[in-house]
Amino acid sequence: MPKILLIEDEVNVASFIERGLSENGFTVDVVYNGKSGLEKIYSETDYHLLILDIILPDITGLEVCKKVRQKLGYTMPILLLTALNTTEDIVTGLDLGADDYLTKPFKFQELIARINAMLRRQPINDESEIFSFADLEMNLQTKIVIRSGIPITLTAREFRLLEYFMKNAEIVLSRTEILKYVWEVHFDLSTNVVDVYVNYLRNKIDKNFQTKLIHTKVGMGYVLKAE
Repeated sequence: MPKILLIEDEVNVASFIERGLSENGFTVDVVYNGKSGLEKIYSETDYHLLILDIILPDITGLEVCKKVRQKLGYTMPILLLTALNTTEDIVTGLDLGADDYLTKPFKFQELIARINAMLRRQPINDESEIFSFADLEMNLQTKIVIRSGIPITLTAREFRLLEYFMKNAEIVLSRTEILKYVWEVHFDLSTNVVDVYVNYLRNKIDKNFQTKLIHTKVGMGYVLKAE
């Protein structure tokens, strides 16, 4: 069953789309601003398609589209919803990586037709297998990690931890979130297993480099950020 993320700040519109998509056999998650949408995409990588309103209350849908393409490549289709129907607006969205657009108001049958057409298309490339941040690069397929051209050897657990940081770059991750993703279980929060493994990773990723990437946010968790 295809899984769709809808980012739409108008509650009535979001509810209408969610209900219609569910009735047509899709699984739908809904968020109401760009920042929450990005966090959802980076933490849950099993979405088959993104429906994205351009006008959002925090960051624009165009900015969200750009960030998704930069980080995850082109394997997930993006459909823009917009009340802006000028040629310039449409071209801008497509240039930033959107696959299609639909102007408001629209007929729901047309939305379903656009979605089905995009889901039938094959992925353009395998860019989503490679993540880059600052001078750090990791390849999920070959399991190779390189920083400034220098190969870095990681254990399987360290690799998964770094993968989670890379998918959520510049987002503060709590220890609970890290435990759930990296270990897939809920540990007693008194354990320092996360701190231990973050230190292991730091010794390999940051120790011999001037710019540190893994930072502690006291009382909150950790963040991958170039400072």
